[in-house]
Amino acid sequence: MTVIVHISDLHIGSGSFSESVLMDAIKEINALAPDMIILTGDITNRGYYGEFVKAMEYLNMFKSPLFAIPGNHDSRNLGNQSFEELVGERSWKLTKDNEFTVIGLDSSIPDENRGHIGLPQHLWMEHQLDDCVIAERFSIVALHHHVIPIPNTGRERNVLSDAGDILKTLTTHEVDLVLCGHKHVPNIWKINDTIVVNSGSLCSNKLRGKIGNSYIIYNINDKEIEVFLNHVGGEKFLFGKFQRKY
Repeated sequence: MTVIVHISDLHIGSGSFSESVLMDAIKEINALAPDMIILTGDITNRGYYGEFVKAMEYLNMFKSPLFAIPGNHDSRNLGNQSFEELVGERSWKLTKDNEFTVIGLDSSIPDENRGHIGLPQHLWMEHQLDDCVIAERFSIVALHHHVIPIPNTGRERNVLSDAGDILKTLTTHEVDLVLCGHKHVPNIWKINDTIVVNSGSLCSNKLRGKIGNSYIIYNINDKEIEVFLNHVGGEKFLFGKFQRKY
């Protein structure tokens, strides 16, 4: 079984950032010893170089391999350059044991809140997903901006501007999991055979209603995908259970 932890929206450097909650989350996730951690953006709040330096001090406390893509907050104030220097590539692909592939997309636009993938990155993603279809390989796509509106988040303002084109590619290639962040509200949609999961905020106090800080756990075996929602320092419950295609 493969175990993946999905975290998002830390907003390090913001007045709403809670170091104590993050430290609790790091302890919990390290105890789980997942195969990998996927961070879907907004690591920092303003994209300042110093925020990235501080963020890396925290991220290096995770014991499992961590793979991140930027959010809109990370691409402010030349944060896109700081991300590449301190965190890594803004879009990437990794394949584990030829069993599954994870594709990270940069949906951020410097100094703007809206998201956009763009044609070159879209075509690159299609090429990678073509290979997954041919090889019948489990596929995961991670990006910051949500591709489908999220309930309980108020007026829609910052959806991915080319969401329709991206969503068509994701569903026609039968991507198994799509991981997003951005709205600080955990949610699951299932469209055809594609499961779209939004993570809440791991450690920001900018939360809606009674929604708390949380992260997602994916348990993936040969037959099914279990999705668990974990509240930091609180309860864990089954968020969804789905049969594998292959």
